[in-house]
Amino acid sequence: MRVNVSEAEKPTISASTVLLIRDGADGLEVFMVVRHQEIDSFSGALVFPGGKVDPEDVAAGQYSRGAEGMDEGALAHRVAAVREAFEECGVLLATEKDSDVLIGADRLAGIEARWRADLAAGRITMADVCRTEGLILALNEMVHYAHWITPRIVPKVFDTQFFIARAPVDHVALHDGLESTDSEWLRPVAAVADAELGKRTVVFPTRMNLLKLSQYKDVDEAMAASRASTVVTVQPEFVAHPRGRTLKIPLEAGYPGTQFLVEEEGAKVTNLS
Repeated sequence: MRVNVSEAEKPTISASTVLLIRDGADGLEVFMVVRHQEIDSFSGALVFPGGKVDPEDVAAGQYSRGAEGMDEGALAHRVAAVREAFEECGVLLATEKDSDVLIGADRLAGIEARWRADLAAGRITMADVCRTEGLILALNEMVHYAHWITPRIVPKVFDTQFFIARAPVDHVALHDGLESTDSEWLRPVAAVADAELGKRTVVFPTRMNLLKLSQYKDVDEAMAASRASTVVTVQPEFVAHPRGRTLKIPLEAGYPGTQFLVEEEGAKVTNLS
């Protein structure tokens, strides 16, 4: 017998994603990874580093800067974004206790060698790393960028907060070889163009946030605009259209359009608005 699960009963999975950006020779670039083919969610897709919020993430709030006034949910999302960036690509937004300058590559190398594998495996927590190494997570270096919730009709509901951060200049971002199998610094427009040509798989939320990012000429502009913006929650809705499956998102969210024809997930998307 088939059982219909109501929207209220669907499991909601809290997740965080971070857009690490830098100024390249031809303009703003963002760091992206290719998800392992055997990962349940977005396997083989080109994505920003990120993942599920762990219950233990909130405990690292005591070792952070920029968490003032946040509730536990917001704090956990930001810590998760820092943790995922460290686990997935070896970038750590953190300072020493007595400094507001991000740690350098030499210091990071030792921390990575001692903790990255165990943290990714869940054997330790971000709070353990901060307490042992005397680190303060630089949550203030990240800006809230977007909030997306999976459409209501799908079995799993992902509630994902997106953050944007300037990549530390001397941290070498590189995929972990486990959850992700490749990585690259890309211009947002180039990543979208590759998806249109079928060279890369880029799912709808990632594509929209790449298009949003492509509006900015450099890191300073992207960070300033994000700080000045109010994040509007996006939960795409499927709407009827003569040309096929169409997704509708709020105009107020700041994306280049409101209705998009999705001809093939991760490939062809046409702006209808």
